[in-house]
Amino acid sequence: MTPAAPNILVVEDDRETRALIAKYLRTNACNVTTANDGREMVRAMADHRVDLVILDVMLPGEDGLSLCRKVRAESQTPIIMLTARGEDVDRILGLEMGADDYLAKPFNPRELLARINAVLRRQTAALTVSLANGATALTFLGWRIDFRLRELRNPAGARVSMTSAEFDLLRTLCERPGRVLSRDSLLDLTQGRNTGSLERSIDVLVSRIRRKIEADPQDATVIKTVRSGGYIFTPAVEAVTIPTDGYS
Repeated sequence: MTPAAPNILVVEDDRETRALIAKYLRTNACNVTTANDGREMVRAMADHRVDLVILDVMLPGEDGLSLCRKVRAESQTPIIMLTARGEDVDRILGLEMGADDYLAKPFNPRELLARINAVLRRQTAALTVSLANGATALTFLGWRIDFRLRELRNPAGARVSMTSAEFDLLRTLCERPGRVLSRDSLLDLTQGRNTGSLERSIDVLVSRIRRKIEADPQDATVIKTVRSGGYIFTPAVEAVTIPTDGYS
């Protein structure tokens, strides 16, 4: 199955370095957004889905270490720190602030890409482990799908009505973000082959779910159709454990 192109945010104040990184990543199947400083970074993260941040330490205004700490306080978006300095103390500080990896300049773009792929693989593995260890919900774009109560809540916290079949399909997609899932495999994962269900039923369910979670169901960005492939769930997903008294 073909993975989704990751959305990478490059925060680098040096124009030439920023352009070189962006060009290399785009030629290697990444979607890239760029920012010159912390303010542009915050704006970009509010406007776009970001799967990973490449964050320079030495930035005008607020430095990368401070920005890293702030991002980590609010989300688990992976961060790779860049710096012109290679001292161990800078690397340790970056990791202590919550960075997932650290790369000193100058670096080979191939190494940066390899580290991006490694960090994203670890994130996917961590999601799998969290689910195996008893996570009770998944969150994406502010939405929350709760396993115990079998309910979906929107970013405002309101419960969204779903049928059992819709819930099972949405959960299956959420548990496999960034993977192209064929209609046939979705049937196996949600309904089983002994039900006699048709692949067309998956299309109907996806259409219903889109009307509930997409800003524009006619131009879906959360559950995308892959021509001759099936569907792909595009947002970053986090596994969480909700306390028994954590419901409104």
